[in-house]
Amino acid sequence: MSDAEQIKLRPWARTDVPALVRYANNRKIWLNLRDIFPHPYTRAHAEKWIAICESSRGPTTNFAIELQGEAVGSIGYRLLDDVNCKTAIIGYWLGEPFWGRGIATAALKQATDGAFQSFPLERVEATVFEWNPGSARVLEKAGYLLEARLRRSIFKDGRVADSLLYARIRQ
Repeated sequence: MSDAEQIKLRPWARTDVPALVRYANNRKIWLNLRDIFPHPYTRAHAEKWIAICESSRGPTTNFAIELQGEAVGSIGYRLLDDVNCKTAIIGYWLGEPFWGRGIATAALKQATDGAFQSFPLERVEATVFEWNPGSARVLEKAGYLLEARLRRSIFKDGRVADSLLYARIRQ
């Protein structure tokens, strides 16, 4: 059985702190995420994140990506409101030792299917920075379609760049 077939999405737990710090404290991961994700990523950051996840009410929307009993990444979605109440924004990251093994794609498929099953959504979308073709491929393999190039829409690590907007629509 491949690694992608073995993954499990589950709620974060306090026992995940060491793995979360080990994999999240990586500049290559930080470079592809919003600035709310800190770098360096410390034990205090991990403990705070897990406390937030544990205290949230309602259905789980942030998950550890587990492989062989260890949290190796994260995936989650945020439900929008007002006129966008049928849309969620999804984001994910995976520890660098696990890149290129189909794990992120499998996690994205599971999380997207779960979002559509758990909520009355019509759309799940994700934004990828232009310098991250690997993440764009993950989205495409998970059934997301490129809808737009948002020119000069992000500022990260001292540079202005384009982002790519992908979406998957309820079938």
